[in-house]
Amino acid sequence: MKNEVLVEISARHVHVSQEDLEALFGKGYELTVKKMLSQPGQYACEERVRVVGTKGEFPAVSILGPVRPATQVELSLTDARSIGVVAPVRESGDIAGSGACKLVGPAGEIELTEGVMAAKRHIHATTKDAEEMGLKNGEIVSVEIPTANDRSLTFGDVVVRVSDSYALAMHIDTDEANAAGMKPNTIGRVIK
Repeated sequence: MKNEVLVEISARHVHVSQEDLEALFGKGYELTVKKMLSQPGQYACEERVRVVGTKGEFPAVSILGPVRPATQVELSLTDARSIGVVAPVRESGDIAGSGACKLVGPAGEIELTEGVMAAKRHIHATTKDAEEMGLKNGEIVSVEIPTANDRSLTFGDVVVRVSDSYALAMHIDTDEANAAGMKPNTIGRVIK
């Protein structure tokens, strides 16, 4: 395995709770799978919502399923600045005290008082993957991203997340991918 990991680009998206899904799309509404994602059980949905900040909005942001316990909006830092929202860098699910915005769907809208974030770059790994690479859950590593366009770089502060419900992959946002001039199917090298 040589401590290599597929690096995937995560564009802006929204995770919703069942309660917020129903507020946005109607009572009893269920998400519609558009395509399955690389992480087992995760999928992009047909449904989209408008994400509104103080200076602008994104008119059609994808929802990722399945529903979650709490609604969360994941933006790049550039995205957040462009629409006037605060997006602290956080691990997924750590929404306490994060940014606010409005979400608008076809059946209603909700004011999120927290839940907007820039996702902390991370590696998903199974227990077996982690053992083979000498990694532990919660460990912070660096990942070297080689590119053919003289923009190679090494990302620090990459958190390792270990669960047997994951598939091995590193996730970075569009700002980070653009900084490296990264193309799809880039393989990074984990550095401890």
